[in-house]
Order: sequence, then C-alpha cells, then structure tokens
Amino acid sequence: MTDTLNTAGALDLWRHALVESVRRDGPDLSARQMAILLTVYLTEPPHTVRGLAQALNVSKPAVTRALDRLGELGFARRKQDETDRRNVLVQRTVKGSVYLSEFAELVIDGGRRAK
Repeated sequence: MTDTLNTAGALDLWRHALVESVRRDGPDLSARQMAILLTVYLTEPPHTVRGLAQALNVSKPAVTRALDRLGELGFARRKQDETDRRNVLVQRTVKGSVYLSEFAELVIDGGRRAK
C-alpha cells in the first residue's frame, strides 16, 4: 500500500478496526454514536446537544439518544450549563479517551498490516 489511501484501503482500515473491536468484545456503537464521540473528543469544547445536532445535521432527540448510550458506557457525560441553563454541555471522560485511544491503535495496526 502506498502512503496515499485509496477508497478500498481506507475502508479496509476501518473494517479491520471494527472487526478487532468486535473480537475484543468492545461495545457496539452506531455510526451516529461514533460520530458524536469523535466530534466531542477531536474538536474544541464546549460541546452542547444543540451544537452537536447542528454540526452533524441531525435532530436534538437523535443526539440525545446517542448520548444516552455513550453515557451508559461512561464515554461521555452531560452537565447543565451553569451560565445558560437552557444548554446541556457534553463532556469527555477518561473512559471515553481510553476507548478512542485503543480504537485508534486498531486503525494504526490495520495500516501497518496493509503495508
């Protein structure tokens, strides 16, 4: 594989990471849950339910349902915004950071195998 990923190579990296995650009995995250998790961890805070809904072009209830699952897993938590009580802030957690770091290692490992 060259340094430039093609479509098949990119999909194979993602497939490898997902398969390894399943083999390790990792949590099953939907595409929406993963997109929200990655957005919360890879973009600058603060994050709000409203802001995530706008960024992903999905409804606030859809974000709320995804955050319910991420909260159950301990990957993100919600907190009332003390400066504007209408807003709900979405915060990172140590457990979520560890999960994404381990998932990133699976992607990197897939890249090494493809070379």
